[in-house]
Amino acid sequence: MSNSETKLWRGAILPAAVVAIIAIAVSTAIKHTSGLWGSLIGSITVILFFSVHLLVARISKDLDPMATMALAMFSYFAKVILMGAFLLIVTKTTSPHTVNRPAFAASALSITAAWLFGEIRAFLKLRLVLDVAHTEPRK
Repeated sequence: MSNSETKLWRGAILPAAVVAIIAIAVSTAIKHTSGLWGSLIGSITVILFFSVHLLVARISKDLDPMATMALAMFSYFAKVILMGAFLLIVTKTTSPHTVNRPAFAASALSITAAWLFGEIRAFLKLRLVLDVAHTEPRK
């Protein structure tokens, strides 16, 4: 990853990991093994989902805007379809006594919020250099 993507990923993964550890501990304390599995699966799912987003951003960095948009849209739809398939597989192959659904949802939502907060915070700290050498001032 380039320096900016690395900073964004580090800025996002730290708060997400802290919230994931807390969510796993709380879910395990409240719902025992089913809470552990629900929260653990939710944590892994969210962290992988958002890490793929930053990987796609890295790949498309040097592409023209149309190719970047096409790659972003393909990535988005692929992630939505894969997420839907994954959730369908989890709900059809596991019982609620094995994987606690509310623990999954609460963990996924809280980790998503932490990831987005961390990524926005890291983005605001970046010093992005804009290429303004080729622009002419307006008269």
